[in-house]
Amino acid sequence: MKSNGNYDWKFSTIGGVTRVNIDCGEDIAHLDELDQKLWTTLSCPINDLEIDAKTMQMLDTNGDGKIHVNEVIEASKWLIKIVKNPDVLTKRESEFNLSDFNQETEEGKKLYESALQIVENLGHGKDKITVADVSDSLAIFAKTRFNGDGIITANSTDDDGLKAIIGNIIGMAGSATDRSGDPGVNTGHIEKFYADLADFTAWKEAGEAGKDGIFVYGDNTAAATAAIDAIKTKLDDYFMRCKLAAFDAGSTTALDVSTAKIGEISNKNLSECNDEISTYPLTHVNAEMKLMLNAGINPAWKAAFNNLKTLVFNVEYPEAEFITEEQWDAVQAKVGAYRAYMAAKKGENVEGLGYDAAKALLDNNRKAELLEIVAQDLALESTANSIDTVNKFMHLYRDFFTVLKNFVTFSDFYSRDRKAIFQAGTLYIDQRSCDLCFKVTDMGKQTAGAGLSNMFIVYCDCTCKSKPAKMTIGVVITDGDIGNIRVGKNAIFYDRDGLDWDATIISIIDNPISVRQAFWTPYRKLGDFIEKTINKNAEAKDAEVMGNLTAKVEGTGDASAPKQPFDMTKYVSMFAMVGVAVGAVGGALALLVDSIQKLHWWQLIIAIVGILLVISGPAMIKAWLKLRKRNLSPLLNANGWAVNAKVLVNVRFGETLTHIAKYPIVKMKDPFVKKMPVWKKILLWLAAIVVVAGIVYFCIPKEKRPFWPQPEVVVETPVEAPAEEPVAEEVTPVEETPAEATVDEQI
Repeated sequence: MKSNGNYDWKFSTIGGVTRVNIDCGEDIAHLDELDQKLWTTLSCPINDLEIDAKTMQMLDTNGDGKIHVNEVIEASKWLIKIVKNPDVLTKRESEFNLSDFNQETEEGKKLYESALQIVENLGHGKDKITVADVSDSLAIFAKTRFNGDGIITANSTDDDGLKAIIGNIIGMAGSATDRSGDPGVNTGHIEKFYADLADFTAWKEAGEAGKDGIFVYGDNTAAATAAIDAIKTKLDDYFMRCKLAAFDAGSTTALDVSTAKIGEISNKNLSECNDEISTYPLTHVNAEMKLMLNAGINPAWKAAFNNLKTLVFNVEYPEAEFITEEQWDAVQAKVGAYRAYMAAKKGENVEGLGYDAAKALLDNNRKAELLEIVAQDLALESTANSIDTVNKFMHLYRDFFTVLKNFVTFSDFYSRDRKAIFQAGTLYIDQRSCDLCFKVTDMGKQTAGAGLSNMFIVYCDCTCKSKPAKMTIGVVITDGDIGNIRVGKNAIFYDRDGLDWDATIISIIDNPISVRQAFWTPYRKLGDFIEKTINKNAEAKDAEVMGNLTAKVEGTGDASAPKQPFDMTKYVSMFAMVGVAVGAVGGALALLVDSIQKLHWWQLIIAIVGILLVISGPAMIKAWLKLRKRNLSPLLNANGWAVNAKVLVNVRFGETLTHIAKYPIVKMKDPFVKKMPVWKKILLWLAAIVVVAGIVYFCIPKEKRPFWPQPEVVVETPVEAPAEEPVAEEVTPVEETPAEATVDEQI
């Protein structure tokens, strides 16, 4: 068949649906000519599938989390340009011969050169490359000096001086991770490092030039400034309180710490009340606005105040007994130049080197040499970037044909030796193994679409002890009987990697599994109904008995309540109804026995079969119709697929997806089976013989049964009847009515 072009496509029936064949490289080369209506799938998610997630991400060119038809076609065109013979794309192998690159195309030649470089870098010395080779970029570039990423490491040069500078840059100006996995530097890091060297040395030199005006307390200037900053807020608060006390003498008590406040915390562990105490004034407030240097200081601020006194006040006012606000402001202004100098500080990143080392590096400037090494590395950028393209090619070379077999067609699903990419593993439950298991991404959508599949599905929550992971799976049971499958039942699930998960059934979608299972469905439902009814009545009766017993034990019953008199009428009516029922049943049985007696043995067998078909026939017909329509598409659609065709699971194919345990015939006797006494065996045999003989006996017509009383046959001899004499008829005289009589007289 030709579709959207001149290519002659081949088709086959797979799973009851006609699908196009994708078997050779030519089919892949003409994939863009295949009518999109003939594709089994129009899109599929890239996650939760049994295929390398990297491959799916590489196919997802628009990054929307799904693979679409156009993206598959785009990948096929790209691959066809790279390889000489497109048939190699059907191998599904992890190893590719370098000689199979098509060097006559630009894409093929570039990839060949990159692949060759990878092989040389790894030191394999072979003409083949594998997916593992290109997946480990660290191994590819571990032994290389340049790799095209614009990042240089200590391994990029043999000069010890440059190695040391690179180390300093990494520690002080930042770093980037090289393709080799080692930390390195790029152009930006180098430029920043040397700019910091220049700024730092210039700043240090400016400080040295204005030393006298900046470092007003000598080597203690930094410490003195820090001491001022540490207590500045508290001192400013103190002088403001003093101003208010001078403004209103009556407010002094309110502005100072009160005895009441101290009393509030006096019953506590005061060593743990430092935060509360620190909110109290620095020292006692006075209207003279004097900070007494030798007066009591708030304990929470004592250490900071003593440090300030030692570094500043004792230097500026060695003989002073107190400090005024003007003197305090003068101290702060004095360190203003130092503050401005520190605010203008630049090149802090290289401060750890010290001025002398930074100046030496700046004077012996080797920035140009480092930038030249970066340029040499960047010269290989295109070649190195092609290595990422080789990685993409190798993943698609290995997995693209698998994608086609699960996207364009569902050949892998119907294959005997492969599994589809949506089949997550195998569930073992109730003496069977189920291969049609899939991960559930949205339970709500699954529940909504599962009924359309006509499949018997169990949903399980799975947990794994070897890794902190949970997942929900759907399992389609396609053969056998329901057995002991119920919500809450535990099972074991093995994923495609062989890892075992603990599974618990959380939900069941009940549909026929097989025709033979449907045959027993009415009887199973009847048995379940009878069992539930009996249990319900037993529970109600048990509750009633226990309630009465509890009432009697606890004495809560009404002992004075009069007993109901015996009602003979009620019991007579009950016995009458029972008699009627027994009579009806007996009559029905008699009629049944009489009807059976009139049948031949073969008619009896046909009648029994007919009764069974009447009971089980509708369920079997319904099951047969549903089994013909079992369709996986709704379940995949609920997982985000856009399935374009039916994915049928007929009875024969379903038998390959669910495997039931088979046991050999065991000849050894079970030592734990209770032996039946001989007399019981004899009685059972005699009873069986009597039943069989009775059935056979009653199947024989009455007139042919042995030992059956036959009705007497009386043969009458015909006797001639005597001639009959004529019998005179009696004539009743009728009185005549005169004609002339009146009507009244006649009456």
